[in-house]
Amino acid sequence: MADTTEAAERLALVLVQGGLQKATSRVLAAFMFADEDSVTAPDLADRLGISSGSVSGAIKMLSTVGLIERAPAPGSRREHYRVREGAWAILMSTQNGMVQSMFEAADQGIAAAGPDSPAARRLEEMRDFYGFMFREMPALIDRWRAERGT
Repeated sequence: MADTTEAAERLALVLVQGGLQKATSRVLAAFMFADEDSVTAPDLADRLGISSGSVSGAIKMLSTVGLIERAPAPGSRREHYRVREGAWAILMSTQNGMVQSMFEAADQGIAAAGPDSPAARRLEEMRDFYGFMFREMPALIDRWRAERGT
C-alpha cells in the first residue's frame, strides 16, 4: 500500500486555499485517498487525529454539496460513507443543495429588500449568475460525461 499521506495533505491545503475549512478539506482528502470504497466517521477521526465532531460537520457539509453519500455496509453497525459517483459534476450542477440554497436565498433577499434597492441589485446579480449556471451547466456536464464515456 502506497503512503499517500503527503499527497493527501497537499490536496487538503489546496482545498483550504480554495475556501474550505481545514477539517473539511482533510476529510475530503482522506475520502479521495482511501484504500477502501467506503469509510466510517470514527475511522476518519482516527486517521486524521481530529475530533468526531469535526468529522461529523465535514461529512454533513460534503454530503450537502453532493460530494459524498452514505454507502451500504451489510453487517456493519456504523454508517459508511463514500465519494459519490459523478461527484464533481454534481458539485457543479443544480443537484448541489448548497448552490440551490444560495440561489433561493438571493431570490428571497430581493423580495425582502425591495426591487429598486442597492441590496436587490447585488442580490439580482447573484441570483442571475446562478440561474445562468443552472441553465448552461447541464450541457457542459453532458459534454464532459461524453468525453469520459460515462
